[in-house]
Amino acid sequence: MNGAWQFQFDRENAGKTEQWYGWAADPYASTITVPFSWASPLSGIGSQEKGIGWYCRDASWSPAHANDRVFLRFGAVDYSCDVWINESLVGSHEGGYGTFEFDVTDVWKRDAANRIAVRAEDNDRDYQARGKQGYGEIRGIWQPVWLEARPSDFIHHARFATGIDGTIEVTATVHARQAGLATLSFSFAEGEVRHVIPLQLVEGVNEIVTSFNVDQPRLWSPEEPNLYEGEIVLEAGSGGRDIVSTYFGIREIGTALVGERQYRWITLNGKPIYLNGTLDQSYHPTGYFTYPTDEEMENEIYMMKRLGLNFVRIHIKPEEPRKLYWADKLGILVMEDMPCFWGNPDESARASYVSEAREVIERDYNHPSIFSWVMFNETWGLKTNSDQVGLSSDQLHPSNYLPETQNWVREIYQWAKKLDPTRIIEDNSATLFDHVESDINTWHFYINGYKELREHLQDVVDKTFPGSPFNYIGGNVQTDAPLMNSECGNVWGIEGGAGDSDLAWHYRYMMNEFRRHDKLCGFVFTEFRDVTNEFNGYYRLDGTDKKFGYEWFVPGMTIADLHAPDFIVIDAPPCQTVNAGATVAVPLLRSSYSDRYFGQELQLNWELWYDQLGSRVVADQGKLLLGWNGYGVSPLQSLQLTLPKQDAVAVLALRLQTASGETVMRNFTTFDVRSGSADGQIYGLEGGVVNVPVPAFTEHDWAYQWNAIQGQKANGGPTGRFVYNVQLPDHNEQSVIGHMEILFEASAKRLLARNIEGGEYKRPDLSFMLGADANTERNPNTYYMTDAVRHDSTVNVIIDGLKVDSIYLPDDPADSRGVLSWHYQSESNKLDEAGSYGYLCRIEVPSALAAKLNRSRSFTLELEVKEGGLALYGRNAGRYPIDILVTYR
Repeated sequence: MNGAWQFQFDRENAGKTEQWYGWAADPYASTITVPFSWASPLSGIGSQEKGIGWYCRDASWSPAHANDRVFLRFGAVDYSCDVWINESLVGSHEGGYGTFEFDVTDVWKRDAANRIAVRAEDNDRDYQARGKQGYGEIRGIWQPVWLEARPSDFIHHARFATGIDGTIEVTATVHARQAGLATLSFSFAEGEVRHVIPLQLVEGVNEIVTSFNVDQPRLWSPEEPNLYEGEIVLEAGSGGRDIVSTYFGIREIGTALVGERQYRWITLNGKPIYLNGTLDQSYHPTGYFTYPTDEEMENEIYMMKRLGLNFVRIHIKPEEPRKLYWADKLGILVMEDMPCFWGNPDESARASYVSEAREVIERDYNHPSIFSWVMFNETWGLKTNSDQVGLSSDQLHPSNYLPETQNWVREIYQWAKKLDPTRIIEDNSATLFDHVESDINTWHFYINGYKELREHLQDVVDKTFPGSPFNYIGGNVQTDAPLMNSECGNVWGIEGGAGDSDLAWHYRYMMNEFRRHDKLCGFVFTEFRDVTNEFNGYYRLDGTDKKFGYEWFVPGMTIADLHAPDFIVIDAPPCQTVNAGATVAVPLLRSSYSDRYFGQELQLNWELWYDQLGSRVVADQGKLLLGWNGYGVSPLQSLQLTLPKQDAVAVLALRLQTASGETVMRNFTTFDVRSGSADGQIYGLEGGVVNVPVPAFTEHDWAYQWNAIQGQKANGGPTGRFVYNVQLPDHNEQSVIGHMEILFEASAKRLLARNIEGGEYKRPDLSFMLGADANTERNPNTYYMTDAVRHDSTVNVIIDGLKVDSIYLPDDPADSRGVLSWHYQSESNKLDEAGSYGYLCRIEVPSALAAKLNRSRSFTLELEVKEGGLALYGRNAGRYPIDILVTYR
C-alpha cells in the first residue's frame, strides 16, 4: 500500500465530527507519498507541522482463497492513529515505533473498491517515547503499509532461541478459528533442517513450545553471517494452510571470565570478541528515518563493514526491520536503543515507554544481529524537574535522577532481561556515571588531545573492578560486568563543538589507546555519518567519503586497519618532537581478540621513513617474529630507532603479516625531527639555501588576511598576493649564482563566514541534540576535512614583476597528513586550522632571470592568486618542515 495517498492536515480537529473517513467526504487537498513522514521531503508534503494528519486511499484487492482473512498492517505510525475501512472504525494504536495490524475481514469488500482512512496525531507530548527526532521528525505514517491474507487458522508469531550446540527452541503463537487437529512443520536450509509436530488446537490463541537440533550447525557471526532460511507451515484441515517464510541465525551472546582475569569480556559463540562499533543516527537527508530504497539500507551495512566495523549502535530509535535484515544477511552486530521520552518520568511516560519497548523487543527478537538492548541513554527522560515533585532543588540528586526513578530503571532492566534472557541488557548508556544495574559497564566520553584522552582512559580502567562505586549511582556498585565504551569521539570534546574538522588524527591515537587496555572490550565511535549539526562521521551525510590520509603513512592502510582483531599497539604519542640523529625507543603491545592466528608465527615489518621534499627516503627498517597465542593485551619488544640527521617529518610504519605475506593490520606514528638550525637543515638540496619565514611577508593586498597555527601559517583570500623581499648571499659568500629554485608548501584557501563576516557563534546546548542549526562556518574550530568536494586555486609566482610560473593547487585539505598542523596546536580543546596542509611547490627560476639576480643579489617574490585564496605553510605547519626555500648554486 505504499505510494500515493490523499492527505490533509486537521488543524481544527474536525475530521472525526465531519467524517473525513467517509465516502462522501472530500477534504483532501494534497497528495502524500507513503511511507514517508509528512515532515520529510520525500513525502511530498515537507511540513514540520505537528498535530493531526488524515490519509485516505481507495483500494481493490481480493485474497486468492475465499475463506482467507484480511489484515491491514502498519510498519509504524507516529504517534497515535485511528483507522477506518469503508466508514467502519477497525482499530486504534498508540506508539510511534511498533508494528501493528488490524483484522479487517468483516468490513473488506472483495469485489469492489474499499476506502481506507487513517487519522494520525503527533503532538510531541512529554510522555511520548519520541527518541532523537530533531534531525528530522517522523510524523504520521513512516514505515510501510500493506495488506496480508491468512487462512482462518494461522501462525501469528514464532520466536527462535538458538544454542551453538545446534539446539533451536521455538515459541510459536497460532490463532485457530475452532478447536481441532493440526501439524506444524519447519523446513530450513533447502530441507536440510526439518521438524514436524502434531497439534491439538483450541479455539483462539495457542502458544506452542518446541525444539529441534541442527547437526553440525553453521554459526552466525559478522565474519560468516550464516542464516538458515526456510518456512514454517501450519496444516489445519478446514482451517487452511498457512506458510510463513522466515530465517534464523545460530549464535550465542554472552559474557565470560577468560583466563585468570577478574573482569568479564563480551563473547560471541563462546569466544571473546572486540567490538569495533559506531553510533548510527539512522537518518536520511530526504526520507529522515525512512530510507528511500531497500538498496540504500543494504548499502548502509556494506559501508559499515568496509570500515572494518563489526557492530553498530542504532541510536535512540529501533531500526527499520528491513535494515535489520541486511545486518543479519551481511553480518554486523547491532546494539539497539529504546526511544526515550523528554518529559518527567511520571506514570504516563512510564506506561508509554513500556508499551513501546515491548513492541520493539517482540518485533525484533528473531534478528541474530541484535546482541544488546539499551533501555535508556544518558539519563534522558529520567530526570525530574523540581517543580514537578514539590521538592526544592537541594532535596534532589544533582542530576535530578530521583531514587524512585533509579528503582524504576532497575525494574525495567529486570523486566527486559526476563522478556529476552538471550541478550545483553543495559540499563542506561551512561554519561553521568549513573548505572543502576546492567549486564555491561559502559560510559561515554568526548575528549580531544592525546594526553587528556590517555589519562581519562587510564582513570576509568583503574576505577573499574567488582565493588567499585565508580560509574554507578544510588549506592549501587560495579559487578564483574564487561567494561565497554558506548560513545566516544572529539566533536563535543572541543570548546564550542568541533564544527566540521579532521577526525583522522584523533581517531588513530584513540584506537591505540583503547587497545592498550586489557579490560576494555569495545567502543562506539560517534558517528557513522555526519548529521545536520554534527560533522564527526566516517562519511558525509550523503554517503560520500572523507579522506583520512592513512595511505600516505603506510601504503595500503585504511581505517579498517585500526579495527583489526589482531592489532599492534604503538604505545606512544601521535607525534613527538625529537632531535636530529637521536635514538628513541617506541614501546609496542600485542592486542588479540581472535584465535585465527593462534599457534602461528606472525612477522612485524617496520620501516622508518621521511619525505625529503617529494622523495621517499627510508632511514631504517627491520622485522620482528612474533609467536601469536592467547587473547588480550601483552607487551612486545620495543623498537629502537635512530632518527634522520636533518629536519624531517619521520614516519614509523608497521605492517603485521602472516608467513604467506597476508597483511593482518597496519599502523604508524610520527616524529617532528629538528636539526636545531635556525633556518632548518634539509639534505639533498644542491648548493646553498635561503630560508624565508612564511609569516615574514612585507606586504599583502588580500581582502581578508590572517595567520594561524601560532603564526606559522599565512592565509589570504579570495584574491590577492603575499610579497616577500628575498636577500641572496653577497659575492664574497657565493661568487656566481648559476641556478635557482624556489620551494614552498601551499594550498588553496576556502573562506568561511567567520573569516569574512566575523559575528557571534551560538554555542551548543540541548537544542543541538534536537537538530538546531550548528552555524558550521562560524564555528571557530571548523576547518573542513578533506573529502570529495574540492576547493582549488592557482598561484602565480612572480619575481621582480615577471611571472615565472603558475602552479595549480587542487584543494584546501585537512586530514591526518597535516602532521605539523596537528602537532603544534596550542590547546587540545580548541582547533586552529588543525590538520590543514598543502602541496609541495617547486619553481625553477629561468636562466636569464637567474643571471640578473646573480648581479642584484636580491629580489621581490610575489605569490598571487586571482580566485580561490592561498594558504602558505611554515616550518611548524602543514606536512613539510620548511618555510619558503630559495636554493642556489
